[in-house]
Amino acid sequence: MKLADLQHYQNITIQCHDNPDADAIASGFALYTYFQSLGKEVQLVYAGRNQIQKSNLLLMVDELHIPIIYIGDIKTYTGQYTEAKISGLLITVDCQYGAGNVTCLPAEDVAIIDHHQVEINDVEKTEINPHLGSCSTLVWNMLREAGYKIEDSKLGTALYYGLYTDTNQFAEIFNPLDMDMREAVPCEKTLITRFRNANLSLQEMEIAGVAMIRYIYNDDYRYAIIRSQPCDPNILGLISDFLIQVAEVDSCVVYNDLKDGYKFSVRSCIKEVQADELAAFLAEGVGSGGGHREKAGGFISKTLYENSYPTLHSEAFFSERLNDYFDHCQIIYAKEYEIDISDMQSYVKKQVPLGYVEAVDVLPVGTPITIRTLEGDVDMTVESDLIIMIGIKGEVYPNRREKFEKSYTVTEEHYCADGRHSGYKMVYEPTIHNRATGEVMQLSDYAKVCIASGGTHIHAKELTGRVKVFTAWDEEKYMLGKEGDYLAVRCDDRHDIYVVERDIFFKTYDSVEMS
Repeated sequence: MKLADLQHYQNITIQCHDNPDADAIASGFALYTYFQSLGKEVQLVYAGRNQIQKSNLLLMVDELHIPIIYIGDIKTYTGQYTEAKISGLLITVDCQYGAGNVTCLPAEDVAIIDHHQVEINDVEKTEINPHLGSCSTLVWNMLREAGYKIEDSKLGTALYYGLYTDTNQFAEIFNPLDMDMREAVPCEKTLITRFRNANLSLQEMEIAGVAMIRYIYNDDYRYAIIRSQPCDPNILGLISDFLIQVAEVDSCVVYNDLKDGYKFSVRSCIKEVQADELAAFLAEGVGSGGGHREKAGGFISKTLYENSYPTLHSEAFFSERLNDYFDHCQIIYAKEYEIDISDMQSYVKKQVPLGYVEAVDVLPVGTPITIRTLEGDVDMTVESDLIIMIGIKGEVYPNRREKFEKSYTVTEEHYCADGRHSGYKMVYEPTIHNRATGEVMQLSDYAKVCIASGGTHIHAKELTGRVKVFTAWDEEKYMLGKEGDYLAVRCDDRHDIYVVERDIFFKTYDSVEMS
């Protein structure tokens, strides 16, 4: 769904979920501002038992002049919302019409804009992206696609703060669009500081204190779990930040039980456990999770959870998932690992077109850069022999000129991100960020086509379980392989071990018949 699909309505009501947070308020405010600029009759509302009470949200609404209206408890409210249907269009934002966390207002027509897992399937006008860290990001991207440029610093600050709070002060950002929005919107940082320092109430301080004396600890894997009382997501981050500082704790999960699911925060201080990957593992099949290597988090839908684990208590769920995470994963340190190829088959790389960028064609030697991809940010420094490779699904990885020239034939043809070369249209086009100046460039603007020469031979086998590979070229961050993916090693370098996703593997390698 695009915003253009909604422009024919003259009367538009935007509804946040009950007891709205900063992300819901910011998302609703952005839609309100957009539709008002088109001359529509717009109102921004929320319902439920309680009015906004948190000091940081009251300050946000006041300082940013957000025209949000509380319409009261629908069970007792006697105004137009119970007497008749809302005229025109009702948009539920940061929630889904008919779900348990939003009062169901009768309306002539309904649309949904949300970033949580899909719960409602019978609303036609829907834009839901559970891979984003905030609904603010989703709305910002929809505005951008509609050609609406955000120049008002009040609106930019609201969206920035919506993302800030929903990702635990940016610790749980895991989608490049979230990062792009954070850097793109005009923001009054002094207001963010004021909002942040008005975030913790005396009651929440007590919640944090009580939670930290009630923990589950696993001595074998050195992890801890804490269940907190319902609280602001940032309080979970505060508790987990404190917990990870305990000498005996290498990783931890702090969570609470909300009306519509479980919000959780993850921390790790060892390279063998990346917090973003652990968060995604915990939420697999029942929610979404991600973030950074040290700090991450996620949300588990109660509907999906109860369907999958109808008899399992939440503390048992997190304990079992964590034990499964540690019990069933092999860790390989490629530089020192002596790989056994007796159960591996031989393959040769197909002559498939890939993208390549000579780093020195973009920026001078010595420039610190970050390549932003769907899989995360990759930090590099421009060197004279650095080749930046673009895989068939937009994945980015470094190569060295000597090895590159042995394995690929170069062309001067421009490499396109629309899928004409790879067969995959990139969901997100990688960007180059000059960390010295802040300049941002599209990687595809500099990319050319290279063809695998057919001289790259590997041994590979299908994985039957999870594996983490610390490659020879990156000893700090592992490649994750799941069941069905392939573990591969170059024939001419037994320490060049890596993981290839299953669908990519069969598009890039052919088996070699052994004589």
